[in-house]
Amino acid sequence: MSATLAAPSECSPARGVNRAGKYLTFHLGREEFAIQVLKVREIMGIQDITAVPQTPECVKGVINLRGKVIPVVDLRLKFGLPELEYSQRTCIIVVQVHGAGAPMLMGIVVDGVSEVLNLVAADIEDTPDFGRDVSMPYLLGMAKVKGKVKILLDIDQILSSQGLLSGLESVLQ
Repeated sequence: MSATLAAPSECSPARGVNRAGKYLTFHLGREEFAIQVLKVREIMGIQDITAVPQTPECVKGVINLRGKVIPVVDLRLKFGLPELEYSQRTCIIVVQVHGAGAPMLMGIVVDGVSEVLNLVAADIEDTPDFGRDVSMPYLLGMAKVKGKVKILLDIDQILSSQGLLSGLESVLQ
């Protein structure tokens, strides 16, 4: 993953936050990621996405979700992974993130959804130190589950990084 994914923040979300709880796991390629279930509003199959001009490459466009227009971000592209053709397993996870003024719904495209895990504090380790010049405020930690590592993501940090959220809010107003 790229170190330029999110701008550094004053406080790391991994510190002082209760990370135990339920997580929705999904995969991008061979890597497994997880986001807090409380952030998830809906999971749906891939559908027609209307492109919006002059948005970042990772923003695929918008969808109509029961009369509400919501932006859709492809996490593969956001993480600097190669673009893949969507398959029957490709999903849009609708999440609620904190915008500038109020909560906002956004869709994230993932290769496939795996399961919901109930993680206890003992399952979660802090993100390893990758060196002084690598800041990763979008990582909540690493979960060890059945001999595998799941990367716990702070979806608010990912979708608000590099002005993405504020740029999308202005397009949708």
